[in-house]
Amino acid sequence: MVDVTHLRTRHGTELRLGPTRAEDHAELLGLFRAVVATGDGYPQARDDRVDADAFAAYWLDPARFSVVARRVDDGRLVGAYTVKANGVGRAAHVANAGYVVAEGERGRGIGTVLVEHSLVEARAEGFDAMQFNFVFATNPARRLYERLGFQQVGEVPDVIEGEAVCIYWRRI
Repeated sequence: MVDVTHLRTRHGTELRLGPTRAEDHAELLGLFRAVVATGDGYPQARDDRVDADAFAAYWLDPARFSVVARRVDDGRLVGAYTVKANGVGRAAHVANAGYVVAEGERGRGIGTVLVEHSLVEARAEGFDAMQFNFVFATNPARRLYERLGFQQVGEVPDVIEGEAVCIYWRRI
């Protein structure tokens, strides 16, 4: 079970990370919709409004755990992540995660804090590796993943609107 944690980004932003609660759902859905609208990180169409049920089925329901990050100074939601098993049965020891960072907060180290925190929590939940299946070739988060020890282990061409997706993996 994820506990509430206070962490500081490399830029000095103090964050409160904690389990996603029911009262976070609407705000988190808004953040997810904003990320989908950029077309940078998720397979949903840019104009997909992603209703609450679709969001729950995609982000909340399959999650082993989901975490939100709020600024300590004003309580604003600035990021979140979700972790689930990447497969079933004998493959369930490998985690999969998804991340969102609010547009105005990108480039301030929040993504780094989220990924590092998710690795620690995934390990505590019994996972021994993490795999990302659909990282767009143009996604700037690839540099972050590589810096944090993920290896690109594959690339699938022409997956979404002609763009390739990369598969990343790392032991935790």
